[in-house]
Amino acid sequence: MSKPGDSKNEEIIDLLVIGGGINGCAIARDAAGRGLNVTLCEKDDLASHTSSASTKLIHGGLRYLENYDFLLVRHSLKEREILLNSAPHIIWPLRFILTHHEGLRPRWLLRLGLFLYDHIGGRKKLPVSNGVNLKEHVAGRFLQSKYTHAFEYSDCWVQDARLVVLNARDAENHGARILTHTACTGLQRQQQNWIVNIQDELTGKPSTIVAKAIVNASGPWVENTVDLYAQKEPGRSIRLVKGSHIIVKKLFDHVHPYIFQNSDGRIVFAIPFEQDFTLLGTTDVDYQGDPGQVKISPQEIDYICKAVSEYAGIPVNPQQVIWSYSGVRPLFGDKSGNASKVSRDYELELDLNGAPVVTVYGGKITTSRVLAQQVMDLLESPLQIHQPAWTEKSILPGGDIEQANFSQFLKGCYLRYSWLDESIVMDYCRNYGMAIHHILEHCEQTKDLGEYFGGGLYQCEVVYLINSEWVQSVDDILWRRTKKGLKLNSDEKEKLKQWLSDYHSQKN
Repeated sequence: MSKPGDSKNEEIIDLLVIGGGINGCAIARDAAGRGLNVTLCEKDDLASHTSSASTKLIHGGLRYLENYDFLLVRHSLKEREILLNSAPHIIWPLRFILTHHEGLRPRWLLRLGLFLYDHIGGRKKLPVSNGVNLKEHVAGRFLQSKYTHAFEYSDCWVQDARLVVLNARDAENHGARILTHTACTGLQRQQQNWIVNIQDELTGKPSTIVAKAIVNASGPWVENTVDLYAQKEPGRSIRLVKGSHIIVKKLFDHVHPYIFQNSDGRIVFAIPFEQDFTLLGTTDVDYQGDPGQVKISPQEIDYICKAVSEYAGIPVNPQQVIWSYSGVRPLFGDKSGNASKVSRDYELELDLNGAPVVTVYGGKITTSRVLAQQVMDLLESPLQIHQPAWTEKSILPGGDIEQANFSQFLKGCYLRYSWLDESIVMDYCRNYGMAIHHILEHCEQTKDLGEYFGGGLYQCEVVYLINSEWVQSVDDILWRRTKKGLKLNSDEKEKLKQWLSDYHSQKN
């Protein structure tokens, strides 16, 4: 009988990544692309927690300049353009309106901050900031008449959960094994290898993996995972901070998002969302408890509504909220003081006291690619990695659009699929890029799309998500792979749930 960890009887993989958020999937992708035998395990769905609960921006973090996080801003701005090139279908530029409030930061300070923001990150593609006369600019119509001046600057939007999934898909394309709904339940460290106990959360079936190294990228659960293999070191601490957002019906009819200064020193965004809605947020609230059970509080809803109403011509109230979401940010640093002042930077810890382990503390979506690259650089010697870093000039699945010109790509798809409603074509192009051709491969008319569930969701898209993107549940489809949950009513959601149950039954 073989014993767990007996290399004569079990395959020994190079690397196990624990955590299926943006950092874990980016690390698995980088590692697999360097020729390693990689497995990633995630106890829930990919991007089911913090990585799908962001403000959905690829940005340098303009407000981080006030905390003197210049290095973080510089790194983030450099990554902004790298990621924009790698995924032009799910990442695109926006021109933000930073409204000047007479009682808060002076105009000269805003101008200075934006000058730094324009120039410290090696900006190439995105236009520089400029002043705006709100009496003439379209953005002024939404605002109270007392606001007359603003600044316009560039950052990027991202479909955050889709960025996670595309990293996982590319990892798999390079040979990685992606195990969703698979919890890491035990870690036994040996001198050369790790013996890892995992459990399928859907079937309850346990199994064992033997790995030369592990990466703990479990986000808000990082310290829980550390407890499986080491004693917590004094001075190493994660501060859990809840960030919440609300969605309301569309508040304005233009494409410019707003960044509003608040009297407490924080900022709140108002961003066009899914054509018919506006996203408002975020908050910074210390959190204790299970990160998987996080929810917005009435106080947070009031805070966001009041912050936006300070600027909006028509006040926003809690009764307008259609949907909300919350996530727990695992910030590395001091647990005292204002949560919004804690750095969004990350720390990587390599432990070579036996088989190697890298522990990831903190991080943000914008820096996930370079974080992954640095993790693999740390493991280069222990795992004898000979292939160099490769992701900086790489393209994520679906992003191989000619010259990264999304507008031309979209026009071509409108012509190719002229029989299909343009809103559906746009949706597929934005979510899937070149994979639209795979989804519509056997379709020549609308009836070929299969059953219609409502909200622009057809059977062909659902089947693609099941077969290509690890979908198991209705929530995976409606709130992570897409945001069509905003547009389906309860009967339509129930219809989708029944169809999904029947589909899985037939496959099994």
